[in-house]
Amino acid sequence: MIRTYLLGIALALSVPIAASADRWAVVPDASSFGFISVKEGDIAEVHSFGRLTGAIDEGKAEVMIDLASVETHIDIRNERMREILFNIAETPMITVTAAIDVDGFSDLSIGSRRTLEIDFTIDTGAVSSDYFAEVNVTRVGPDAVSVASAQPIPVDASEFGYAEGIEKLREIAGLDSISIIVPVSFDLMLNRQ
Repeated sequence: MIRTYLLGIALALSVPIAASADRWAVVPDASSFGFISVKEGDIAEVHSFGRLTGAIDEGKAEVMIDLASVETHIDIRNERMREILFNIAETPMITVTAAIDVDGFSDLSIGSRRTLEIDFTIDTGAVSSDYFAEVNVTRVGPDAVSVASAQPIPVDASEFGYAEGIEKLREIAGLDSISIIVPVSFDLMLNRQ
């Protein structure tokens, strides 16, 4: 689940938009990163992370997601995800990184959008995995760009060691099933600094 989120972040920051000497920072209050959990086969619930930071600097994009900021809209579920699923005592953050080729994107005019294919890496500290996604990059101002997932990105939570935590959450909640495949989406605002 977490990787799913990070996925989106890494993608957003990996968007080439200007000269490589520029630094572009994520605007936390104008950005979102969310995921959907599916339980009992057909009950979907939307969740998000409230705190994320990151920047593109010297050709490298890096985004950090604070796992303690998970928001499921149910306090006890937030607590269980923090402690049982994400184990924030040992892994408080997830990092998403990507190399960025910024050549050829300085001509993106205000109001125009491009769809890009992005390779990125999600790192939990214990496990690292590479991903691919399509993102929509929209120039919203002279020094501002929006980067959003072009479509939900399916992430297999078991790749990051979350299958056991999901199973524990399923047992605690008395559910028949919780899917380990988690669709993730994001919409990040980046400002040039």
